[in-house]
Amino acid sequence: MTKSFQTHVLPLKNELFRLALRITQNHAEAEDVVQETMMKVWNRREEWEKIESMEAFCLTICRNLALDKLRRMDNQALTLDISIDPTDSSHYSNPEEQAVMNDRIQLVRKLINQLPEKQRSCMQLRDIEGKSYRDIATILDITEQQVKVNIFRARQTIKEKISSIL
Repeated sequence: MTKSFQTHVLPLKNELFRLALRITQNHAEAEDVVQETMMKVWNRREEWEKIESMEAFCLTICRNLALDKLRRMDNQALTLDISIDPTDSSHYSNPEEQAVMNDRIQLVRKLINQLPEKQRSCMQLRDIEGKSYRDIATILDITEQQVKVNIFRARQTIKEKISSIL
């Protein structure tokens, strides 16, 4: 089967953006990373037929570019805008419940942002993107066991910090 940019790469744009955003924690930088990823993937189109998973290939390039950009960025204190919309009150029964949920979402975001990059990436790919351990291992170029350990540690850290705060 011949792979095309429009059917195999372009649909990954949002997923690439979320990964880049999780790493860089900056919308503009994440957009730049996605653009660079798309260009890099396009420039390697001769290799596409040899690639088993175009998604893993694209996510790996995106991750590497985002990490490179992160290393060049000095500001680590930027906030992250993940796909949960705390202003959507349709599933809350009252304003007090909504306020409590908004506070918890902000707390979890803050705690996730404080995790080491590898734990943050593993958690993003597993808990937010729904990737398998195998896919995460391929994308991050680590073993499946390392993926599981990083996710476990990330969840434990967040759980401990939340219980000490609440």
